[in-house]
Order: sequence, then C-alpha cells, then structure tokens
Amino acid sequence: DFCQAEGKKRPSENLGQVLFGERIEPSPYRFTFNKKEICKSVCTKTYDTTKPEDKQKLDFLKKSMLLNYQHHWIVDNMPVTWCYDVEDGQRFCNPGFPIGCYITEDGRPKDACVINSEFHEKDTFYIFNHVDIKIYYHVVENEALGARLVAAKLEPKSYKHTHPDNPDCSGVPMDISNKASGEVKIAYTYSVTFHEEKTIRWASRWDYILESMPHTHIQWFSIMNSLVIVLFLSGMVAMIMLRTLHKDIARYNQMDSTEDAQEEFGWKLVHGDIFRPPRKGMLLSVFLGSGTQILIMTFVTLFFACLGFLSPANRGALMTCAVVLWVLLGTPAGYVAARFYKSFGGEKWKTNVLLTSFLCPGIVFADFFIMNLILWGEGSSAAIPFGTLVAILALWFCISVPLTFIGAYFGFKKNAIEHPVRTNQIPRQIPEQSFYTKPLPGIIMGGILPFGCIFIQLFFILNSIWSHQMYYMFGFLFLVFIILVITCSEATILLCYFHLCAEDYHWQWRSFLTSGFTAVYFLIYAIHYFFSKLQITGTASTILYFGYTMIMVLIFFLFTGTIGFFACFWFVTKIYSVVKVD
Repeated sequence: DFCQAEGKKRPSENLGQVLFGERIEPSPYRFTFNKKEICKSVCTKTYDTTKPEDKQKLDFLKKSMLLNYQHHWIVDNMPVTWCYDVEDGQRFCNPGFPIGCYITEDGRPKDACVINSEFHEKDTFYIFNHVDIKIYYHVVENEALGARLVAAKLEPKSYKHTHPDNPDCSGVPMDISNKASGEVKIAYTYSVTFHEEKTIRWASRWDYILESMPHTHIQWFSIMNSLVIVLFLSGMVAMIMLRTLHKDIARYNQMDSTEDAQEEFGWKLVHGDIFRPPRKGMLLSVFLGSGTQILIMTFVTLFFACLGFLSPANRGALMTCAVVLWVLLGTPAGYVAARFYKSFGGEKWKTNVLLTSFLCPGIVFADFFIMNLILWGEGSSAAIPFGTLVAILALWFCISVPLTFIGAYFGFKKNAIEHPVRTNQIPRQIPEQSFYTKPLPGIIMGGILPFGCIFIQLFFILNSIWSHQMYYMFGFLFLVFIILVITCSEATILLCYFHLCAEDYHWQWRSFLTSGFTAVYFLIYAIHYFFSKLQITGTASTILYFGYTMIMVLIFFLFTGTIGFFACFWFVTKIYSVVKVD
C-alpha cells in the first residue's frame, strides 16, 4: 500500500521475466533532468485502525517490515542502489532498500534499524518514508549534446512530517508503535540531486554494483578445488586406459586360442553379453533424448552468457534464451532417443516418440502449473497470467513436438548402431559381487565427486534465485560446467571398468544412475540450504521452494545421467573393438 502512479502505462515484460515472477510497475516519483527537488511530497496514506480494511493494510506493512521486505526501483534500466559501509572499510551496494525496520520488545534493533541511533523506542516499527536520491550522469562529448545516467543511489530516511502538505524533512523519525491505535498518517516524500561523474563510462556503469557482490576469491578457490579432483580422476582414468587396458588387451590378443582359452578372466569374458539390451530400454532411451536436449541447451545458453549477451542488464534474457533453445532442440532429443531405442531392439517407435515429447517436459510443466496455482491462490504478482501459459503450451505443442517427431523419423530411418562384438543367445551368469561392486554402493559413490566440483557454485546460484542477488559470474559457471562434464564422464568410466572386471555386464542403467546420483546430492544440499540460510515461513512458500527445487533436480538428473551414459557407451565400444574375439 504505497503511492501509486496515476494513468501511466505498465511496461511490458519478456518471457523470461514473466517466468521468473518479475513484474515492473510505473512509479509516482517524477524527475526532470538536472532539476533539484528538495523534500517533495508524493502522497499521504492514512490508516484508521478502527476500520478493519485499514487495520489489515497496516498489519501487512508491519509484517513486511518485520520480514525485511525490500523496494526494488529501476531508473533507466539501472537498479537504484543503497550503498552503506560494512566491515573492513568496504562499501556494500544493495540493489534494493528495506521498507522499514523493527525494534524488538527488549530494545534490540533488527536489520536496517542499526543505521540510526534515533530508532530506539521498544516494540516499534520505523518506516522509511523519505528517500534522498542521487543521480550521477556523464556528459557525452563529441556527439549531439546530452548526458547519460551512470548510477542512481539513495539513502532511506524516516521523518514524521508534522505538516504533510508542506513537508520540511526534519525532526523525529516516523514511528509506528506495535500497539498503536487511532489514526496513523504516513507522508511519503523524496529529494533528488544530480551530480556529474566524469570517471564512469556508460558501458561500465554496472561495475560498482557487481564489485560489492560475493567475492571472487572464493570462486577461484572452488575452481582450483574442482581442478584438483579432475586431475586426480584423469590420472586414474589415464592409468586404467593405458596401463591396465593395454596389458589386458596385449594378454587377450597374444593368447593361443587353444590351451589358454579356459584361463581367461576380467572384462573380456562378458564380450558376448556387453551389448545385451537393458531392461526398461524404452525409459532409458527417452531419458537420454531429454538429457541430450538439456545438455545442448545448457551449453549454448552458458556460451552466450559468457559472451555477455545475457548479463543482468538484459532482464529476463537468460530464462528467455534457455526456454527458446529448449523448444528448438526437439530434433536432437527425438533423434537420440530413436537411435538408442532402435539399438536396444525396441519395436514400439510410436510410443517412444510420444514419450520423448511428453514425459519429461510434461512432469516439469505439471509441477510448474501446480506452483502457479498456489501463487494464484495466494494472490501473488508472480503468478503467471493465463496468456503466458497458453503461449508456453503453444511453443511446446506447435514447435517442440513436431521437431521431436522429425528427429525421431531420421533416427529410426538410420541403421541401428553397429556394435563391435556380437551378443550371445544365452545370457551369462553374473558371479557373486563384492560389496563395492554391487550396484547401489557404486551409484552412491559415483555422485560424490561431480557434486564436490559444483557445490560452491550452487551456493551462489541458489542465492541469486532465492535471495535476489545478481548472478553474473558466467565465465566461472562455464568453467564449472566443463569440469562437471569431465568429472561425470571420468567417475562413470572408472566405476564401469571395475564392474566389467567383476564380470557384471549390466552397464547401461548403472552408468546413467551413477552420474545422475549427483542430483540426489543436489537435493540434499537444497534442503540444507532451506533450513540453514532461508527464513521462509508459511506452507505456501515452503511448497513453492521445494516445487521449484524438484524441477531443478529433475533437469539436473537427466543432464548428468546422459553425460555418464554417453561416456560409458564410448568407453565400452572402444575397449571391445580392440580385442580379438573368436
């Protein structure tokens, strides 16, 4: 219940902003360039606590001050920031500022109340009803005369205006006692000053906000940590590839086929079963199709983000780019699913295409739709309008699905994937497995290493989603993405080799689940983050948090699982193509 702008048109948002729940409203604060305003009145809100609707509005204001709700203002596409000193003489610039703050019953100031010693009444709310705005501009030389805005900063203040009609912006702060009754008047005012700033170029005007964001040295530490894991794994894989495999292959290939044949051991023994189609081949091929779609989408989105096309200055660009790419990448999904389904000896190609088009996207959409119903029921502005839902469905049904069908058509037309060794008619017996070559321990171990590479980045990404911090470190994220792909592949290949040496030839699902198990660790981390970092109250908010987390976990599961499967598939094809089989 703040001042509203009369008769101004709402700016329109793009798809990414709508999906992320960002809505932009016009503002009642009017500026004219280089015209200084001192203590100008915007509007006055009066609450009569005897009327239930007024009391409800005032209670909502109090609740939002208690929970440290923030105003987010934009001038010329730049966030208006509130800069204040933190420890070690650094300045922190927050791209929003609180509505107000609260002093507890025992006189402890909460959140922003520490900025002013005049805020000392117990059990009282102080509302920031006045802002001092400073706008910094840079005069453009050698072009047509004009100036460009390079920064906008503000100081929130609290004044109890005795004469709301001609305010003077001095005196005691505007306090609202928690037990206040009768009439409460809040007058909103602002001052604006313009300052010329010659040093900041227009192109680098975001820098001062980004500099005070979470620190980069943690990032380098995490990258080094991940690289050490990668080097360690690569060393192990290289050792297996070169030494052990080389020895194995040399031993297998120089044996005389007559007398030594019965003394074979290790992975060569299962050559007649290694390409036996897995159980539930349909589901695996569908997962691989969706996973490929997500893999390419992530790669291209991050690549564009690295080039700077999707910076925070282009609001909603990241999400828009991801959704559009996902829709256009139906063809590779259909193609991969069809190729693998055919090589698994599947016949029901129609079911395969339909499942690839609808299973994983359907789960994500259903989850998203339920979240949207909850938002809509709560009357939230983040609820997605009906038109946008229809637009998303149209993108999915009219573009993504036909493209998936085209991909599947080409996938089924091609001959099945040629395997280097023939499959025997009768499946071999699998010997008794030791504890760590059993499926479950292997799968659980496989997810730990990839997760270790990404968990520091995860912290920053979750912050940017849930705590409204900007995320702009796409260079780091791209590096981490590459490291994640390498780690998933190598961990899966290692475990795959151990299983084959133990003569267990069921590698397809196991390789998918080994690296896909990273998503389970991601889920555990998200739950830890919810309890340790977020102060979320209320059932609706909790359901929303976990609803959106489940979407991320599913996407991440398909993504990492696909990487693991492809790595293992390549490895198995490679090693069985170099041994001589009688």
